[in-house]
This record gives sequence, structure tokens and C-alpha cells, in this order.
Amino acid sequence: MKKVLVRAGMSPLDTFSADEMIKRNAIGNNVGNLMYAYSVFRNLTTENVELTADYYRADPADADMINETYDSYVIPLANAIRPSFIPTLKRYTALIEKLKIPVFVVGMGMAFPYEPNVKQERPFDNDVKHFVSAVLEKSNILGLRGQITSDYLSYLGFKEGRDHMVIGCPSMYTFGDNIKIRDTELNNNSAISINMTPTADQKVLKFLNDLSGQYKNLEFTPQDLDEMILTYSGTPSLGAAINSKVSNYPNSLNSAVYKNNQVKFFLSAPSWIDHMGTIDLSIGTRLHGNVAPILAGTPSIAIPIDARMRELTEYHNFPRVPVNEIREDMKLEELLGKVDVHSVEKNQKRNYDNFINFLDKNGIENVYHYNSKGLKTPFDGKLEQVNLKEPLIPITSCDAEEMTERLQKNFDIIVTKQEKEKNNNGKKLKVKTKAVSKLKNDLNEKSKELNEKNEAASKLKNDLEKKTEELNEKNRQNEELTLKVQTMENSKSWKLTKPLRNFGQK
Repeated sequence: MKKVLVRAGMSPLDTFSADEMIKRNAIGNNVGNLMYAYSVFRNLTTENVELTADYYRADPADADMINETYDSYVIPLANAIRPSFIPTLKRYTALIEKLKIPVFVVGMGMAFPYEPNVKQERPFDNDVKHFVSAVLEKSNILGLRGQITSDYLSYLGFKEGRDHMVIGCPSMYTFGDNIKIRDTELNNNSAISINMTPTADQKVLKFLNDLSGQYKNLEFTPQDLDEMILTYSGTPSLGAAINSKVSNYPNSLNSAVYKNNQVKFFLSAPSWIDHMGTIDLSIGTRLHGNVAPILAGTPSIAIPIDARMRELTEYHNFPRVPVNEIREDMKLEELLGKVDVHSVEKNQKRNYDNFINFLDKNGIENVYHYNSKGLKTPFDGKLEQVNLKEPLIPITSCDAEEMTERLQKNFDIIVTKQEKEKNNNGKKLKVKTKAVSKLKNDLNEKSKELNEKNEAASKLKNDLEKKTEELNEKNRQNEELTLKVQTMENSKSWKLTKPLRNFGQK
């Protein structure tokens, strides 16, 4: 049995409780990460291959253990090319350089503005180069999310088709090329799912937020960790989504969707996909918020707000509407009329075959023949034995007993976090104190060396002054001697010439 290590916050077979997921940050700040992890586990688990999650641990010190335990390392990445992820990318680079097993990068992307200049010099360019070079030492080719990322790596000096190729997001191949979107007609009773990003344009947020007052069967599907904490306990730490300065966004328990129990935070990809099968239409600015309904066969509308969303929605041909075509007062039916909900089906077979081609180029075993025939895969059999967790609903919609339990567990999480931060701060203080002590010792050594050099210089100066005085004294003595000699010579000359002057006067 081959063993493959996979970069993932949790395996799709893990059934962590919500509080455990929060403590571990098993979703990697965004529950969408569970979606492509599910695809990788389902597509790469065979009768001869077993996959294990690394739980987002990237420590170069683990290299020997990984080399001895696993046959390869699969690293699915989302928008990894961004400033905040560079420290993690550097740790992976250091780890990969120590590994002796194959390393495969699947679905690497970037976080750039909607219209990026890929040839613009960025402070992390060299870090990305080192990472890609390290991976290419361990595999044949990298799989990228979209063409913009591909153009960026080409700008860095890597060749498309040889070093990297576009494969899209692995989550789209969870069930192979088996995507069939059903038709839909909207009415006041339609089940609508919305997903939102706090960084989206205000007119988009207002349009989506206002839908909650138009459809009684509407649900909001948040994805960020701070939204998970808000849903679970009502007392989140402030983050990207839970920001009081963002208008028209469900960022507190006072928001309509929280008050009306219209929020579901999913704890696993399979349960998320299954639930989306009960929805009539999904719409929003989140990638995986739209991938889940697509995999369930549910019509969806994506609103790309940055290059990350743009390159993926273009590659997979999502039904999509640009931000500049959204009006705050437009009706959802009007927006639905702008798209072909079946467009995503048109590229799926070609894209899936390209994905399999990428796996084959790297010699990665997969379940292509299962997916192409719609058969149950080896991973499906394992998943059937797991009792998946129900999605989280707002704490304000729970009974008193569950509410008390959540508050107590959240309190424990906060205390544990504070103790950890205190210990980390203590460790950091010790490190800083040690560094200051070393700096002080180094400074003392430098001062000592400088004093010794100053003393030597002073001695040299004194010796030089003494030598100068001696030389001056000798010069003075030489001048006196020269003067005496000249005086004597002048005296002799005078005595000799005096008789001659009187000679011949008689």
C-alpha cells in the first residue's frame, strides 16, 4: 500500500466538532479549502494508495519522518501567491528541498487585482521562484489555477507546458466530468443560497444583502473562520468578514439572516454539496460557494471580483456576471436572464481530461476510469462509513442547553488561546532577551577590540611622535654640524686669501 501525504487542514473522513475545528483552524481560515481537499482525496485514493492529511504542518524538521513514512507529497494550493502566505510558502520550500520523495503541486493560484500587470516586479518574486524551482526538482510539472497565474510564472522565467500548466481548481473534478446542471424558474418560494465577500463592491453587497428581504427561503453561506466563530458562539474575534465598517454585510447577530436563522456554516465538503442539491439557485462572490452547487447540479451565478475569481470562472466557464453589470435595484430574475446556467458543462470534459493528463505527466495514480463511468470510487466506500456533522446554525437559534455548551466551549477556546499567546509571548521575550544579551556581549567584545585597537593606535602615535622628535633632533644636530663645518671652511679660506691680497704691494 502506497502512502501519500496531502496538504489539508483535515481529511474529508475526519469528523471534528465545530469547537475542535475552530481550535485547530482546520479550515485554514476559509471552509472552501475543504472542497478541493475532498476532490484530491476522492480522485487519488485507489485500492493501492492511501492518503493522509498533514493538518497544515509545514516544518522542515519533519523531512526525515516524511521521507521514511510516505511515498509522495501532494500539495493542493489555492491563492498561495499573496504577501500573507509567503512565510508559509518559504517554509514549504525549505521542507521540499530536504525531501527525497516526489512532490506534486495541484491548483496553485495568485491573489491579484481584477486587471493585474503580471510583469510588475513584486517583493515576493524570488520567494515564488525558489518554491517553484524546489517543486520542479521533485516532479515534472506544476498544476495552476488559471492563465493569469501561468502568465505570472512565465514572467518569472518558467515555461508554460514544460514547467507548469493550467488545470483550474481541483474541486471542479470531484466527480470527474459528471456535471449536469438542472433548469430553474424563480418565484417567491424559491430556495436561494447567497455567498458574499466583504471586500466586494458595495453595490454588489447591497444587491445580495437585499435578497434576504425578497425570498423567505433564502440562506446565507459564510466561509471565513471569524464567521464560523460568530455563528458558533456569537463572540468572534474581528477578522476580514466580521468588520463593523463593512456595510450591507451580515457581520453580526443583529443581521437579518442571523436573526431569522437563515445561516448555515458547513463543516464538511460532502454535506455542503449534498445540501446544495436542495437549493434552486446559488449566487455570490465566493468561488467555492459556487462550486458546491455546481457539483450538486444546482444553477449558480458567480460575480468575479478579483483576478483569482476571474481566471477560474473563465477557465471553467462559470455562469457569471461582471461587477459593472450589477445594479442595486435589479431583480434576481433579470440577472438570471443574463447567463447560461449550463455554460459550465461545456468545458468540463475537456478540463477534466486535461487534469488527468496533468496527473499522468507526474505519474500520479487516480480513479479516472471510475469517474468516467460514474462508478463508486474506493474513497466513496470509506466516506459511507462516516457520520458527517450537520452544518452550524446561529447560536441564537439553538436551545438553551446547546447555547450554554457552545458558550462554555468558546470560553475554553479563548482561555487556551490566551495562554498560548502568553506562552508564545514569553518565548518571544526569552528569544528577544537572549538576542539582546548576545548583542550586548557582541557589543562588549567589539568595544574591547576597539579599545585594544585604540590603545595600539595611541602607542603607535606616541612611538611615531618620539621617532619624529628623534629625527628632528638629529636634523637639528646635522644642521648645527653643517653650520660649524661651513664656518670652519670660511675661516680657513679667509686666512689663506689674506696674505695673497697684500702680496706685491711693496
